[in-house]
Amino acid sequence: MSRLPVAKTYKIYIDGKFPRTESGRYIALEDKQGQVIANICRGSRKDFRNAVVAARKAQPGWAAASAYLRGQILYRVAEMLEGRRDQFIAELRQQGVAQRSAVREVDLAIDRLIYFAGWADKYQQVFSAVNPVASSHFNFSVLEPTGVVSILAPDDTSLLGLVSNVAPAIAGGNTCVVLASESKPLCAVSFAEVLHASDVPGGVVNILTGLRSELTGQFASHMDVNAIVWCDGSRKTAATVQELAAENMKRVVTRTKIDWSRDDAQDPYLIRDTQEVKTTWHPIGT
Repeated sequence: MSRLPVAKTYKIYIDGKFPRTESGRYIALEDKQGQVIANICRGSRKDFRNAVVAARKAQPGWAAASAYLRGQILYRVAEMLEGRRDQFIAELRQQGVAQRSAVREVDLAIDRLIYFAGWADKYQQVFSAVNPVASSHFNFSVLEPTGVVSILAPDDTSLLGLVSNVAPAIAGGNTCVVLASESKPLCAVSFAEVLHASDVPGGVVNILTGLRSELTGQFASHMDVNAIVWCDGSRKTAATVQELAAENMKRVVTRTKIDWSRDDAQDPYLIRDTQEVKTTWHPIGT
């Protein structure tokens, strides 16, 4: 007599913890044959608000951490992901990704974490400046993190797209709330387990699963979110995001039609996208 497999219930990740959604709702994720492979929490607006509170609480401490430390923590995340490489490949395969593509996506995700770990203590030197002024002053421009960033991760590359948007945001001292891929959510919550086992402080990265149609408006309109990174969707959705973000002058970073597997999908300008420029005038002379 054959046994019935136990479908894992993947929880959301808020403030370094793994709660179930407060609504109690879930989505039965099926493979191509219609077999249930996992139960996915259907995140609610209340879950998102809780995640923003956690991200805001964690942001000052994370921004105050040295760039070197942030780079070391990102490198540690890459190490932990490398150690669970086979699991992530298997999860992508469960969700219908071909073996070769799954291997490539996981390997690129690991490499991308290493890439942004290396940039964590270097982007300031590239983008900061001493500006010439026609007065007796030094004029310095340096970057500061925008604050709390909401991220609507790409739907097709569920692991690589997530990593490619989370890594530059936190490398620059921001904290974030992420809505994972709706069609392939397994790797997102498993990635939260990797973050939890690494040295990433609670609240720096918060990951929700659920329906884009229910949560996009919240990600764009919340008044305590400073920037939104939007990766895919219709023109109508893009217009809605822009309109709702304008309510508190939230920065909108649009990253659509990007092939995240290409080398040119990684550069320090992804860190720059969620930074503010602070200019300081310092008097000199008599």
